[in-house]
Amino acid sequence: MPATPSRVTAAYLQPLLETAAALGIAPSALAQAAGLAPDLPDPLPDALAASDYIALLDAGSRLAGDPHFGLHVGERVRPGTYSVYGLVLLACRDIGQALEQTQRYEQLSHDLGRSRLEAHGAHARYTWISHYPHASRHLAESVFAGIRTFGSWLAGRPLAPHALAFAHARPIDADPAEYARVLGGVPAFGASAHTVDFDAALLALPLPAADTALYPLLQQHAERLLRERAQATSGIVAQVHAAIVRTLAREPVRLAGIAAELALSPRTLQRKLADAGATFQQVLDAARYALAMDYLRQDGLSLVDIAFLLGFQEQSAFTHAFREWSGVNPGAWRERALTSS
Repeated sequence: MPATPSRVTAAYLQPLLETAAALGIAPSALAQAAGLAPDLPDPLPDALAASDYIALLDAGSRLAGDPHFGLHVGERVRPGTYSVYGLVLLACRDIGQALEQTQRYEQLSHDLGRSRLEAHGAHARYTWISHYPHASRHLAESVFAGIRTFGSWLAGRPLAPHALAFAHARPIDADPAEYARVLGGVPAFGASAHTVDFDAALLALPLPAADTALYPLLQQHAERLLRERAQATSGIVAQVHAAIVRTLAREPVRLAGIAAELALSPRTLQRKLADAGATFQQVLDAARYALAMDYLRQDGLSLVDIAFLLGFQEQSAFTHAFREWSGVNPGAWRERALTSS
């Protein structure tokens, strides 16, 4: 099934680009190795598809020959990396409040995953739940390195965990000393989740540079951005989805044609979708997948017919796309759906 439309902000992407540049990798080479357009736009767009961000992470590691590229990306975070959410953290009174606000506002920076905080007596655990569990280790490791880097900066001293654990397997090229340097400890691998355990007393640690007087204003601003994003996601994505469904029935779907139907320029439509955390291709794939499942339940339609109705020129192209979306061939999916019904 197509991934839920998701994105990272340009500010969140910046540490990745800076890390690559410090290792001698030009943005054009990085983009090309990631399978993206050879030139990243300057200035960067407001948002980048999350899947493209992950591809850039992996490309940076390959080109640099750096097995700890994710850790080194996380080391370069700063308040501006997290946009408005980062400003909210600067106004929090203590570590506990900062982690609570992370759970609420993390989505303003990226849709890569979500944070969860649990405290039981003297023990506290932070868990990061990846939306891309099959991504390489660099994703989770960059997130944890960023949290420790920024958290230590907020606290005014290095934060040391009791225990660290990653869900991915131990990399054969891992350097325990580098994990200890960046994360404050050597993690266990192959765990059930990405976690860090620490003393619950740390939650009450005051943040010495916090401007708590600004907190109500910044929180109000962050809440407004959350509402606007929710409205944008339900608005423009739904409009484009509906326009694609209408168009597929009569002609090939093109970005320019959908933009014209919505009285927008192609560039404006792309920007609005990016602001909603989506790309045109993601919405097109989601619409095709939903229609394909409906068509496959109709025994009178052949796979050739369905491919034509979805705008594919060849049945083989439809078969390949459906396998990417669902993990199985359309014929096998149809057989199971008709049998179950």
